[in-house]
Amino acid sequence: MSNSPDNFDWDKFETQGFGGGYSKDERAEMEKMYDDTLTTVQEQEVVKGIVVGITDRDVILNIGFKSDGLVPVSEFRDLPELKVGDEVEVFIEDQEDPNGQLILSRKKAKIVSAWARIYDALENDNVLEGVVKRRTKGGLIMDLYGVEAFLPGSQIDVKPIRDFDVFVGKKMEVKVVKINAAFDNVVVSHKVLIEKDLEQQRAAILNNLEKGQVLEGVIKNMTNFGVFIDLGGVDGLLHITDISWGRINHPEEVLQLDQKVNVVVLDFDDDKKRISLGMKQLTPHPWDALPAEIEVGSRVKGKIVNVADYGAFLELMPGVEGLIHVSEMSWSQHLRNPQDFIKQGDEVEAVVLTLDREERKMSLGIKQLTEDPWTKEDVITKYAVGTKHTGVVRNLTNFGLFLELEEGVDGLVHVSDLSWTKKIKHPSEFVKVGENLDVVVLELDVANRRLALGHKQLEENPWDTFESVFNIGSVHKATVLEKSDRGATLELPYGIEGFSFPKGLAKEDGSQVEAGESLDFRVTEFSKDDRKIILSHTATYSEADNARIAKATKKAAPAAGEKKEKAPKVQKEAENKSTLGDLDALSALKEQMLENEKEAGVKKLEAAAAKKAKDSDEASAEEENNA
Repeated sequence: MSNSPDNFDWDKFETQGFGGGYSKDERAEMEKMYDDTLTTVQEQEVVKGIVVGITDRDVILNIGFKSDGLVPVSEFRDLPELKVGDEVEVFIEDQEDPNGQLILSRKKAKIVSAWARIYDALENDNVLEGVVKRRTKGGLIMDLYGVEAFLPGSQIDVKPIRDFDVFVGKKMEVKVVKINAAFDNVVVSHKVLIEKDLEQQRAAILNNLEKGQVLEGVIKNMTNFGVFIDLGGVDGLLHITDISWGRINHPEEVLQLDQKVNVVVLDFDDDKKRISLGMKQLTPHPWDALPAEIEVGSRVKGKIVNVADYGAFLELMPGVEGLIHVSEMSWSQHLRNPQDFIKQGDEVEAVVLTLDREERKMSLGIKQLTEDPWTKEDVITKYAVGTKHTGVVRNLTNFGLFLELEEGVDGLVHVSDLSWTKKIKHPSEFVKVGENLDVVVLELDVANRRLALGHKQLEENPWDTFESVFNIGSVHKATVLEKSDRGATLELPYGIEGFSFPKGLAKEDGSQVEAGESLDFRVTEFSKDDRKIILSHTATYSEADNARIAKATKKAAPAAGEKKEKAPKVQKEAENKSTLGDLDALSALKEQMLENEKEAGVKKLEAAAAKKAKDSDEASAEEENNA
């Protein structure tokens, strides 16, 4: 038969090849039918695929392309229940790799989709939900559908956040506030969501706000001048002076962050943007509870809470303070720094000097705890004229120095009573403040609390001896200390000083004596009472000067056995008047002038110190109480 295998033309069949039995039209129709079953795909785009198989390493996906794609199982960790038939989005990386395999990525598909949602959220003000991955400097890093976003610390909440770690691993709703496309940075905020919720609450609080209203709030921030309290969307300032009736150095001594407190509204501005709050006003003033037995003269105990230049404040109980002026800390007349007596935090006892319960003011004293040294029974004998003492130099003036013999007992040493031999212009040339000085009492006035002291009186007056040593006409070696137009000051033996007029400074060769030179000088004039010695170098070689000096010496001191003729009384009085008196009269006049200068200087110094202390105390105490 014609259809038997033996009659089949195998050569013809083999030459046609696979699919070669179709005509050209049939082949074109067949290709069209095949292409219609495939989906046209583009690289770098996201498409949906059906899971057709799952192995240990890959997930096989059918995206309607001519071949299936493979995606690593690791990219489906967030879908532990994945099964065949599920639909997922994937990203086409390559239609055909060198092995002819379709390359897909679910990870990249998630990122592309996430960015699309992020841009949409920024444009349409949508709320996104993400998970906090970790904390970083200044904020948190969130995972928004696979994209990392930065949540600044200031955008987490309306109140400051001190511990960012509590948010790690938690979900949080945020809004996108900024996208930097160049660096793929996203900034989000959770605070804006909270602020919207607080707007109505804030409006209700501000509309009903009034002075004296008591509110509950939470401490959100502390500073050295006070605390800021969140009143439910509105912040108010609780100043440090309104926290407690007592003194505190920092709010953290009595308050804590996040603590709930009751406060009263003290004031607010017209725009109601600044609210002043008080806490101590919710409790009675401690002055109202001050015991009635505390009165002037009472002894009280307390703690030093503040030390100023003018004094210290003693706290008897929280909110009740008294001022201890520096002048009430010691019987000493020299105002010193209060820090020399007491320190902040000291527990001390004091005496009430003044008390005004209405003005809530009190002045205290410490020195009143001990007896006034000027009222002691032995003060007259202890500081009798002629007694010797050692004191501390407390103050220097142009006319002398003040010496403290004991606390509260001071004496004045006039500049003229420091040395027998040296002419001291200012006490600083002789002694310094703080040094000890030996003195003898010259005068005592208990009623006026005054002592006149002397230092040179501890030694005998050497001028009684000098009168015979430096007699007129005697020659001595002297050194020129300084020279001026008026003459030269000379240093003589025994540490005393003399003076030479310019005409006595000419040398025999015609030159002038200069400062620093040591030459022979002849005594031309000597006054024991005035402690004055006049000398001349010229007189050591000039015969005329020597003759004049010898004549003056003979006239001043007649020879032994020669009786000086008495001058008539009228003539003597005339001579006294023409010469302004003898040396005794000059000495008495000088002593009287020195005494007047002492008293005037003491009174002037005491008046100035008292006025300065009073003015400073009143101003400072008033300022402190107002604070």
